[in-house]
Amino acid sequence: MADRDLKGKVIVLTGASSGFGKGAAREFALRGAFLVLAARRDELLEELARECEMTGGKARAVTTDVSQSGEVENLAQTALAEFGRIDIWINNAGVGALGRFDEIPLADHIKVVETDLLGTLYGSYFALQQFRKQGQGILINVASLVGRVPAPYYSSYVAAKHGVVGLSAALRQELAEGDLKGIRVCTILPTSFDTPFFDHSANYLGRETEPIPPVYEPGRVIEVMVRLATDPEDEVTVGSAAKMMTLAHQIAPGLTEALMARQVHKAHVEQAEPAPETPGSVQEPLPVGTEVKRSA
Repeated sequence: MADRDLKGKVIVLTGASSGFGKGAAREFALRGAFLVLAARRDELLEELARECEMTGGKARAVTTDVSQSGEVENLAQTALAEFGRIDIWINNAGVGALGRFDEIPLADHIKVVETDLLGTLYGSYFALQQFRKQGQGILINVASLVGRVPAPYYSSYVAAKHGVVGLSAALRQELAEGDLKGIRVCTILPTSFDTPFFDHSANYLGRETEPIPPVYEPGRVIEVMVRLATDPEDEVTVGSAAKMMTLAHQIAPGLTEALMARQVHKAHVEQAEPAPETPGSVQEPLPVGTEVKRSA
């Protein structure tokens, strides 16, 4: 991709303090984009903003809890005050709570849905209001394979990601009926990637949690984010296992869901070593898991 494709483009990016968001911020900065970076961890955000500016972009850090509509509105207003427009908005922030549905504290289920689904809804709302004024813009929502194929022990995360997939599809329908070809809504559905997701997730399984193989390099999703920012597509499934599971679910949903359940139960319950329960960063951010890769 040529640098000129994103040079000077204003990109709002949530969940920027680690994982896909941090990696994407670095790539966008290399291409000369103007970044408005959002996450709850202010020191990490400020550090990333300085790094992005050193590599050629412009960056502004805005501490944001996406589960709070007022904070997301402030994020949008800050971007407009700083740069005068928003070209691309990426809803990437997310967290999970693992365990048996009725053993996870209800407050954690609620916060997962507030962060993963309502956070995406808030970001989409303020982005689309601005895109309609401009007549153009690209909205990128990060969902998950489990937004298509459910998995046990991820109940509220599955519910939220199904919601993200459905919300994005409904928005595309509205835009098509309004003949608004300059505005695009993209959905990314990754499978298992080597990011700090499990460092941040609440864990009430009493077992160690690791991504279920095959595990892919986060660079694959980051590449998709960067590509969609100039060449938007409706939906992109990332990881060959995710593509196979999605296809299998279309052909034989019952069998595919049974296989997914068996695989997840085996990995997270039968074969995993005992570990203490943890609330993770669902309610409050943690200092761990600060890089793109969990193994970093």
